[in-house]
Amino acid sequence: MQTVLITGASSGMGKETAEKLLGEGYTVYAAARRVEKMRDLERIGASILAMDITNEEEVRTAVRRIDEEAGGVDVLINNAGFGLYGAMEDIPIDEARYQFEVNLLGPALLTQLVLPHMREQGAGKILNVSSMGGKIYTPLGSWYHASKHALEGWSDCLRLELKGFGIDVIIIEPGVIDTEFGDVMVEPMLKRSGSGAYAELADRVARATVANYAPGKGSPPSLIAGVISKAIRARRPHTRYVAGRYARLMIGLRHTFGDRVFDRVVMRAYR
Repeated sequence: MQTVLITGASSGMGKETAEKLLGEGYTVYAAARRVEKMRDLERIGASILAMDITNEEEVRTAVRRIDEEAGGVDVLINNAGFGLYGAMEDIPIDEARYQFEVNLLGPALLTQLVLPHMREQGAGKILNVSSMGGKIYTPLGSWYHASKHALEGWSDCLRLELKGFGIDVIIIEPGVIDTEFGDVMVEPMLKRSGSGAYAELADRVARATVANYAPGKGSPPSLIAGVISKAIRARRPHTRYVAGRYARLMIGLRHTFGDRVFDRVVMRAYR
């Protein structure tokens, strides 16, 4: 059975995906910073890895271990990520740089390290978990959306480069999912932009985010786990899989009606 490496496996979509793939018989290496949050995965058969995707040595150590134990990674799921929110003017460039380290550059390094094995065997799958935010945009999310737009463009180029080696590159675009995203995003955003020139907008965005990410409002993480499993099993997977609350609606709205209409719809949602 194939060997899978999934990052960001300590919660949400990552943990659900690891559980599903274990149940389907894959050899699963689950990676995250919060090792203690993955002990349940370890009990059902996963090998867990302490890995901060921005720490090059930890990334290299993890791949070396998989190479030694399993012969290499057959399926890479770049799932680790986070959302940096706040007015662009209020966010220090160092924080913006870290957003790109987590959402793009860390996954890029990991991909570079697993590719030699995939090329040698003439097969492999790389699944990059983006977001509907890789196709649309919202106020106070400039750095987050920039990182996800970049991930999508990077993935598209990578797909062309690897096609001749039998390696598929697949983009997953979730919508609103019941995860920690809303809780993790709102408080730092208000700390950055809740009392300055953008305070009114930050308050509106915070209230809308809390409402949209309230328990039961989003789609379950198991939905994305199912989509990822389907993409892995497909002989000829789609280049993109869109799933979850609002994803098709919002991406389709922008594509169909253009930016000006989308601007009005989005800002109306935050009133």
